Amino acid sequence: MSSATLDSPDVLDESTVLTKPAKKRPARDRHVTDFIQLAEEVRATGLMNRDIKWYVARFIRQGIGYSAVLALFLTLGQSWWQMVTAVLLGFMCTHTAFISHDAAHRQVFASAKKNAWLARIAGNLFVGMSYGWWMNKHGKHHLNPNKVGVDGDIDPGVIVFDPDNAAKRKGFAKWFAARQGYFLFPLLSLVALDLHIASVKRVFDRTQVVPQRKAEIALLVVRLVILPAFTIFFLGWGIGLAFIAVHVMTLGVYMGGSFAPNHKGMPLVPKDVKIDFMRRQTLMSRNITGGWWVDAGMGGLNYQIEHHLFPTMSSRNLKAVQPMVRAYCAERNITYTETTLGQSYMIVMRYLNRVGLGQRDPFECPITANMRSAR
Repeated sequence: MSSATLDSPDVLDESTVLTKPAKKRPARDRHVTDFIQLAEEVRATGLMNRDIKWYVARFIRQGIGYSAVLALFLTLGQSWWQMVTAVLLGFMCTHTAFISHDAAHRQVFASAKKNAWLARIAGNLFVGMSYGWWMNKHGKHHLNPNKVGVDGDIDPGVIVFDPDNAAKRKGFAKWFAARQGYFLFPLLSLVALDLHIASVKRVFDRTQVVPQRKAEIALLVVRLVILPAFTIFFLGWGIGLAFIAVHVMTLGVYMGGSFAPNHKGMPLVPKDVKIDFMRRQTLMSRNITGGWWVDAGMGGLNYQIEHHLFPTMSSRNLKAVQPMVRAYCAERNITYTETTLGQSYMIVMRYLNRVGLGQRDPFECPITANMRSAR
């Protein structure tokens, strides 16, 4: 994995961020102008236009998939073969999460209200994830990906992403942090359970602003209470609880495994450092290669750089705009990172272990490094 040349005029230095020339156009404004030029070129291609017909076809495929899973569920009855149904349901719910993600980014409809309701219904009812909770968390991530103290996706928890936080851990927590990379996939199996809990906390916390709170609560009750109760009633306690556990773990591994490769192991940005939009979104993101099956399996999230640059662009068009973005970055000596899915997981696992040992980020942001050397 390479990093932008530090001597390049496109790399911000201390004066770029901290000074405000009175007459000359500051370098940061030039960087902004650079992105505006790219945005205008992309917009001229028509790739920013919404394609409701494609999403309708996607909804129909989802409906057929859910119908097939329901038919299998009712046919198998009280059988341990229902674990297969649980896995299939986890796959279906993850793809509905992709649709909720697209709608939340206003990729589906021109109407913000319609997008919000689609994301709310898809997220709360089919995934068990509060739209209000997710918007608050994901919005901060998009504004400042991998920025310490700002991006909630790298906040310390069971896994630690900042070596400064890892160094403060003691006892078992310190032992675990040094080996946390090895536990990546077992921990991903708990991702869905964690977002269920976080969603419930959010919608019932009256100190938090949650638009359409009553609707979110009603949808979550159906997803997290009524459906599990029906599952146990239909399958019995033993098979029913096993079905729920397998489904939740599948949903967590698939959904978490689709999001984790995109930013984990990429540069961390100190809280007090400002970076222009183009580099903020590109240097902290990683694309995943692999052909049509990766495109379909990750719901377009494998084109993470393009998605962060053009979040309202339909996930269908991200592949088409990629050559433009890659060439644009090459012209300006901006690092454009992409790797295979398997390699990305290995990168993330090794990175987590190094961070857990308290080692400084080996992929430290080149802009930040340049600023530190200048001081």
